[in-house]
Amino acid sequence: MSKDDDFRIEKDSMGDMRVPRDALYGAQTQRAVENFPISNLRFPREFIRAMGLIKLSAARANMDLGQLDRKIGESIVNAAEEVVDGKLDSQFVLDIFQTGSGTSTNMNANEVISNRAIQLLGGVVGSKKPVHPNDHVNMGQSSNDVIPTAMHVAALEAIERSLIPALRKLQLALEAKAAEFDPIVKIGRTHLQDATPVRLGQEFGGYARQVELGIRRLEKLRDTLGELPLGGTAVGTGINTDPAFPPATIDHLSKITGLQFTEALNHFEAQGGKDAIVEASGALKTIAVSLTKIANDIRWLGSGPRCGIGEIILPETQPGSSIMPGKVNPVIAESVLMVAAQVIGNDAAITIGGQAGVFELNVMMPVMAHNLLESIRLLASSADNFTDKCISGVAADVQRCNEMIEKSLAMCTALAPEIGYDQAAAIAKESYQTGKTVREIALDKKIIPADRLKEILDPMRMTMPGIAAKGE
Repeated sequence: MSKDDDFRIEKDSMGDMRVPRDALYGAQTQRAVENFPISNLRFPREFIRAMGLIKLSAARANMDLGQLDRKIGESIVNAAEEVVDGKLDSQFVLDIFQTGSGTSTNMNANEVISNRAIQLLGGVVGSKKPVHPNDHVNMGQSSNDVIPTAMHVAALEAIERSLIPALRKLQLALEAKAAEFDPIVKIGRTHLQDATPVRLGQEFGGYARQVELGIRRLEKLRDTLGELPLGGTAVGTGINTDPAFPPATIDHLSKITGLQFTEALNHFEAQGGKDAIVEASGALKTIAVSLTKIANDIRWLGSGPRCGIGEIILPETQPGSSIMPGKVNPVIAESVLMVAAQVIGNDAAITIGGQAGVFELNVMMPVMAHNLLESIRLLASSADNFTDKCISGVAADVQRCNEMIEKSLAMCTALAPEIGYDQAAAIAKESYQTGKTVREIALDKKIIPADRLKEILDPMRMTMPGIAAKGE
C-alpha cells in the first residue's frame, strides 16, 4: 500500500483535506489537528462523555419533534452512545489550545458521530451520506451553545459522582477521628506559639467541618451549573432551532444523567459570560485552601518523630530518604498540598478565561473546561487517597500531648482571673527562666490553695466553654 493509500480526500468549506483513512473524524477536525499543534493536552473523558450525551439527547429530541428521519436519528443515537461509553475516545484528537469557542471540538464530535452512524448503516465513511455532521448531528445546535453546555454537564456530573463522595468520605473519617480523640487534651497554638489547651478531637472536628462546608459549596452549584446554554445557538437568539428543541433535549439529558438540568433563563448571559464556571472554580479553590490547612496541620502535628511536635503518629507509607535510613515523611499530606497548588493555579487561568466574554461569546472555553475538570478530578482523587492512606490511620501520642501541656507557659492563662494578669505573666516569665512548670511555681508561691490550683489548672476544664477561664 502506498503512502497516499493511508489517506482519503474530504472537503470542507475551505477545500480539500487529506484525512487518515481509518479516522472517523473528517476534514474540519484534520484541519484543526494541523492548525493547533500546541500542547498534546486533550479534552478529558468527562467532557467527551458530555459531548456524546448532548448529541444523543439532541437526536432524540429532533426525532420527537419530527425534525429528523428516525432511521438517521437512531443511527446517530447509537453512535453517540459509543462516544458516551468511551469506545471512540481515540478519535477525539484535538488540542485544548484551539479556537476559543471550541468549534473544532464540536465538529470533531459531529464528524465522528456522523461517520460512525454511516458505518452502522453500511455507508462509506467520509461521504456525509446518509448522515451529515452539520445537517443531522448538529441539528438545532451551534458550537457556541453546545460547548458551554458540555462544560456544565461534565462538571456537574464529575462533582456529583466523584468529588462530593470523596469529600464526604474524608469528612466522615475526620469526624470519626474527632470522636476518637475527644478525651485527649493537648496544647493549642496561635502564631505558632503555645496557647491554651484544646482537645485533639476539637481540632479534628474543625477539619471535618471545613470539609462539610466545602461539600455545601459544591451542592449550591447545582442551580448555576444546572442551567444549560443549549438553545441559544450562534449568539443567544436561538436562530435555526425549533423553540421546543432546547427543553426537549435538556429533558433527555436530565433523564439520562439523573441530574436536574434546565434551559438558561437568559441565553445572552449563558453564552456571553462564563460566571457559573468561574463560580464553580471558586468553590474548588476554597476546598483546595481548606485541604491545604488540614494537610499542613496533619504534617506539623506529626512532625518528629523525636524532635518535632509529635502529638499524632502518621501511617508509614514508604521510605522517606535515599540517604537517611529509617526516615519516613508525611508524603500523603504533601501530595494533597501539591494538588491544592495546582487547583489554585487552575482557578487563576479560569478567572482570566472568564474575563474573555466579549459581546455574545466567551473565547477561552476549552482551557476553562480543561482546568475545571482537572481540578475536580485532582481534588476527588487526592481527598480519597488522603482518607485511605493518612487520616484513617492517624493515631494520637497521648503521652506526648500530656507532657507538652504540663510544660506550656500558656497554662498561666487560667490563673489570670484568680490572681490578675500581671501576676500571672510574672509566673509565666519565671517558668520560662527557671524551667519549672507553671504549676510548680504557683505551688511554691502558695498564692492559691492547692485544691483550687488543681481545679484551675485542669487542662480538660480549659477546653470547655463556660467553665474555663476566659482570655486571649
